[in-house]
Amino acid sequence: MLQKREKVLLLRTFQGRTLRIVREHYLRPSVACNSPLCPQPAACRNDGKLLSAEVTHYMIPDWKVVQDYLEVLEFPELKGIIFMQTACQAVQHQRGRRQYNKLRNLLKDARHDCVLFANEFQQHCYLPREKGEAMEKWQTRSIYSSAVWYYHHCEDRMPIVMVTEDEEAIRQYGSETEGVFAISFKNYLDNFWPDLKAAHELCDSILQSRRERESESQETHGKEYPEHLPLEVLEAGIKSGRYIQGILNVNKHRAQIEAFVRLQGASSKDSGLVSDILIHGTKARNRSIHGDVVVVELLPKNEWKGRTAALCENDSEDKASGESPSEPMPTGRVVGILQKNWRDYVVTFPSKEEVQSQGKNAQKILVTPWDYRIPKIRISTQQAEALQDFRVVVRIDTWETTSVYPNGHFVRVLGRIGDLEGEIATILVENSISVAPFSEAQMCEMPVNTPENPWKVSPKEEQERKDLRNTHLVFSIDPKGCEDVDDTLSVRTLSNGNLELGVHIADVTHFVAPNSYTDIEARTRATTYYLADRRYDMLPSVLSADLCSLLGGVDRYAVSILWELDKTSYEIKKVWYGRTIIRSAYKLFYEAAQELLDGNFDIVEDIPEFKALEEQSRQAKLEELVWAIGKLTDIARHVRTKRDRCGALELEGVEVRVQLDDKKNIHDLIPKQPLEVHETVAECMILANHWVAKKIWESFPHQALLRQHPPPHQEFFSELRECAKAKGFFIDTRSNKTLADSLDSANDPNDPLVNKLLRSMATQAMSNALYFSTGSCAEQEFHHYGLALDKYTHFTSPIRRYSDIVVHRLLMAAISKDKKMEIKENLFSNKDLEEICRHINNRNRAAQRAQKQSTELFQCMYFKDRDPDTEERCVADGVIYSIRTNGVLVFIPRFGIKGAAYLKNKDGLVISCGPENSSEWKAGSLHRSQNKVTSTTAGGQSVTFHLFDHVTVRISVQALRCHSDTIRLEIISNKPYMTPNTELCHQSSLLLKSELVKEVTRSVEEAQLAQEVKDKVLQEEYQEYCQTKGRSLYMLLEEIRDLALLDVSDSCAM
Repeated sequence: MLQKREKVLLLRTFQGRTLRIVREHYLRPSVACNSPLCPQPAACRNDGKLLSAEVTHYMIPDWKVVQDYLEVLEFPELKGIIFMQTACQAVQHQRGRRQYNKLRNLLKDARHDCVLFANEFQQHCYLPREKGEAMEKWQTRSIYSSAVWYYHHCEDRMPIVMVTEDEEAIRQYGSETEGVFAISFKNYLDNFWPDLKAAHELCDSILQSRRERESESQETHGKEYPEHLPLEVLEAGIKSGRYIQGILNVNKHRAQIEAFVRLQGASSKDSGLVSDILIHGTKARNRSIHGDVVVVELLPKNEWKGRTAALCENDSEDKASGESPSEPMPTGRVVGILQKNWRDYVVTFPSKEEVQSQGKNAQKILVTPWDYRIPKIRISTQQAEALQDFRVVVRIDTWETTSVYPNGHFVRVLGRIGDLEGEIATILVENSISVAPFSEAQMCEMPVNTPENPWKVSPKEEQERKDLRNTHLVFSIDPKGCEDVDDTLSVRTLSNGNLELGVHIADVTHFVAPNSYTDIEARTRATTYYLADRRYDMLPSVLSADLCSLLGGVDRYAVSILWELDKTSYEIKKVWYGRTIIRSAYKLFYEAAQELLDGNFDIVEDIPEFKALEEQSRQAKLEELVWAIGKLTDIARHVRTKRDRCGALELEGVEVRVQLDDKKNIHDLIPKQPLEVHETVAECMILANHWVAKKIWESFPHQALLRQHPPPHQEFFSELRECAKAKGFFIDTRSNKTLADSLDSANDPNDPLVNKLLRSMATQAMSNALYFSTGSCAEQEFHHYGLALDKYTHFTSPIRRYSDIVVHRLLMAAISKDKKMEIKENLFSNKDLEEICRHINNRNRAAQRAQKQSTELFQCMYFKDRDPDTEERCVADGVIYSIRTNGVLVFIPRFGIKGAAYLKNKDGLVISCGPENSSEWKAGSLHRSQNKVTSTTAGGQSVTFHLFDHVTVRISVQALRCHSDTIRLEIISNKPYMTPNTELCHQSSLLLKSELVKEVTRSVEEAQLAQEVKDKVLQEEYQEYCQTKGRSLYMLLEEIRDLALLDVSDSCAM
């Protein structure tokens, strides 16, 4: 029998408002205890994660311990932990979403022996708060009472240790109940885990940091920052329009001076502002950190400032540039923080000399974050000298008004500065990417496929699925060496003369059950992470590289879409969705498919499936395959033309990808060679995604996962329009159709790079495409701007994207609904789906940043040990694509590098280009106009640089202790770089790419040899976790339109 209570909740909305909600609170006689000692497992419904049966005791942390020591509780060695609902809710309400999500993920993770006990819903554990009782005292009392009940529930067979920082509770409850003990967290570690050194060090670091904060709060200091306004004042101000809510975004190039607040929630609609708000200087930031949700007060218009148009290195000094700023923009100051989005930060300790210069108290050290946007952090440690050559992880605890810098504590060491594994680990931590191995529980859910016990199609599935193995010519087209083939294609002529086009996608959801351990892990990862030299899969390799990979010549489960097309117009007559069984006949690579399309049949020798065939059979099968590829290409052209008429965009990018061999040496750079077959495959995938989007929206209009690409703000196109005007082109940005047509016509016959750079600028102006729940968005906002489609989703890559798994389940539910069958799939509500979309969008951004940062790391590795003055390969042709007050931005196509080249240095000297690729700094001045900049020396010599001029650039690396190394560009001639045979180097030569590949391979091999002994363990872990190296078929194609960053042979996300 349920007992009814009432519970008052104060909830904060995303718009910053507080809502008082009275909820009915029902108490149950039994809730899941998740203990193997449970005397009534059926009554408790212990059907989820259970505690280990091998522990000597259960540990229950008090709410304060969970808040302060969660990172210690994350140690997998600590077992038998029971988190009470009371403690979890305290974290949610007092530490914010990020900390609470960490706790939720810990509870879901099968690698950690911990469970949640919903004590506030158990009628014997629930304790109402007494009148006048402090919240903290009630929470501790409630947790202890639940611990006692739990002990008796397990029939007194397992001792329980409650760990708390409340000394009064320790005295009161320490020996009150036999078998239930109350001790401090420090004592718990000392007595139960004396050999767990890392946990002790971390605990000591947190404890020391807390003690110092407490002692400092008792001292009187002059305030460095004003107090934040109370929450109720902030909420009232947001509601009235006096204050504006948004997310703080620090300019990494001017981290001490410029930050911007991007409007959020009601503020973006009610403020009347069309641009971000400038926060000038660290004082105006008022202790907020990049990523925080802040409340801003606008300054009077006469105090507004403009962003500086000059190029800037990442200066650590809080000083303004001498350059004049641009037009004033709305400027404000932070008056409060609604949500602190603090995370783990990678830092570097100061050198020995810097430690000595920091002052009298050498134990308090200012460490410098790897991310320029994060302020220095003050931590207490006695290991500063020992750690000065390492990358270290720290966490921020507080930032008091009396302190110039935030206070934090040491967490762990990542690796040595400059070491490849240490730098990769830095990139992962900075992007909050977890790369732990899949757990035993997750691997136990995987199907078996071994030589002794090969996987087979089950008779039940043969009955329920459409069998295409003997009726359809199915094949895949992928990059060479690709192992995770998640999509295949087919086309055939029907008996009525019409065509049937098929897209067949790996049926991942057959193997990944909703809310299974594997599903929860995939949801947490959200995507496969691709770095320059490795990859971290979203799913275990038995799925991603085997049973869910649609390899040639083997039976596989698929989810298929079959369209019946008119034989001449290719208009769609019918569409069928459903689960199928396929056997791919050919596993083609792009170049081979293109050769067959072009009529060059010599490539057949490189296609394994043809080698064992007799001549007559080979010829017949070759003709069949060539017809299919040609027909697919014709259909794709038709589909693309239709989208083009609606304004589909083809955009350009500059990224270079590094491809390594199995020994982790650089084997090749993925070349940017757009082939028509790329577009053929991409169009088929886009078509499938579009039709699935329509289907799931029609069936579930309020809980379908779609992908939107909102139109960009027109002001973001201003630089694109001005640059195009410099070449005599007009770019019409009123719609995606006019933009696409304008870009198509903006071609300089003498320099094809002009159009590429204009498309790249259009890319920069674009908003990012985002996943969303249809119940949270009006239908007119569903549109995908870049693809010119009214509805779009991601369906074609469930191996590497969790969004596609959600969409597959929605599609299966829609098919069941059409057949009036029971919907077996567990569908997310609109609210839950909205939260999942937010998480996936966040993880996608992290994956893109990590990919970009790892590529930049390898670019720097290539140039780092070369003498730029003597190495010919350090000199390259560059194209100027933006003019600034003190320099230009240059694109170097040969290496895919974009960067700043200064025409005026910090000493005020200007560049003077001499003969034979030489330049020097001289006294003089710069004069900038809209499309050019002129450097004039005191002696009267002048040189002018125009937009889209080709210049000769010297490339070097600026090595930095505290941050990632950066590429430096120096203009040494205002003329194009001439190769030794005096031809203009347009950077598209494959010979140059192959030279680069050889040199990078050699340098990485040398570095690898030097690291082999000390990194043996790390390499073994790499072999275990970083599975396949091949790029999936559609990843190389569809990702371009997602961010619209790259051409069809590179990747982003669509």
